Amino acid sequence: MKKIAILAATVLSLSYSTASLAQTWSVDKAHSRFGFGVTHLSISEIDGNFKNFEATINASKPDFSDATFDISAEMASINTDIEQRDAHLKSPDFLDAEKYPTLTFKSTSFKKVSGKNYKLTGNLTLHGVTKPVTIDVVINGPITHPQSQKSVAGFKFTGKIKRSDFGIATAMPASALGEELLLMGNAEFAKN
Repeated sequence: MKKIAILAATVLSLSYSTASLAQTWSVDKAHSRFGFGVTHLSISEIDGNFKNFEATINASKPDFSDATFDISAEMASINTDIEQRDAHLKSPDFLDAEKYPTLTFKSTSFKKVSGKNYKLTGNLTLHGVTKPVTIDVVINGPITHPQSQKSVAGFKFTGKIKRSDFGIATAMPASALGEELLLMGNAEFAKN
């Protein structure tokens, strides 16, 4: 019985120490952008971004191979630099920002492919629908910021989803609006 108690205490101690080593990294919004691209009339690419977003990374390994990502964006902050188009995108014809105010992504795995290249898998909730997605990520850094002296790292995100999978503008033909939405992000994170 004593051996079982010692073993249980050791396992709990190891679990606690591993969890306590995790570091939180917060997004530097001044040096970050999360957005999208879509083909218009099969001839041009229209892109935009979300002005209001949050993102954090938790990782205990220096190469981020055990990282978890938590990203969200406000649908009402969509920006394509054309006010009339932005208003239409927020409407029930597209994103229905009033009914579905937030996009969220919560990672389930982050695996190193080679060098600085990773595959990020997680659950994307958009337009009231949650689906698993996989995103390519390239990491730059970490380095020590010359002014703040904090550890900082850069992450470039790219992935694709189908708008019909999320019930977005399902009545619109692909010849008018591309079926594939490109997800894009360039973000700097600083260790807290």
